[in-house]
Parts: sequence; C-alpha cells; structure tokens
Amino acid sequence: MIASTPAPPYYAVIFSSLRTEIEEGYGEMAEEMVRLAELQPGYLGHESARDGLGITVSYWANLDAIRNWKQQTDHLLAQRLGREKWYSAYKTRICLVERDYGFEI
Repeated sequence: MIASTPAPPYYAVIFSSLRTEIEEGYGEMAEEMVRLAELQPGYLGHESARDGLGITVSYWANLDAIRNWKQQTDHLLAQRLGREKWYSAYKTRICLVERDYGFEI
C-alpha cells in the first residue's frame, strides 16, 4: 500500500538492506518495529518491499521525530541485532520531501 502523507515538507528515511540467511526472530522484530514506529510522535507512514534488496521508506514530520525513533529502546535492540545477524549490508538515507504528487484509482 502507498502511504498517505501530508502536504510537504516532511521527511523520508530510506532504509536499503541486504539480508543474511538468518531468519531467527526477524519477522517478529520487523512487525514489532512497525507497531512501535506507528506509536511514535511525528510518524506519518511507511512503504516496504523486498526482492533480494529490501527497501523501506518511512515518513516523518520532522528531524526530531526521526532522532527520537532512532534512539527508541526497542529500535536500538533491533539495530544491534540487524548488524549482528540479519543484514549483510544496509544504508540509511534521510531526505527532505519538498514535493510529492500522484494519482489513485
């Protein structure tokens, strides 16, 4: 599903990743991160796809909301486990969305 976002400006965090073959706890943690992100002040939505390369784009009202999410206790644990066992590589990019447009059927 395409996230419904407010009129710009807002921020996008693009998380691109390559997985290892370790599945242990990954799905549960991913679901919990979505649940917790949705509770964070300033969270606007997200979109995610994985076909070899995983890309998750989350949308945030401001940079403080992104900083607070990065430091959320359970998210810190997920980041550590990601580096230790679930990802062989990842990159995070933070972008200011100045314009968006599209259409829906």
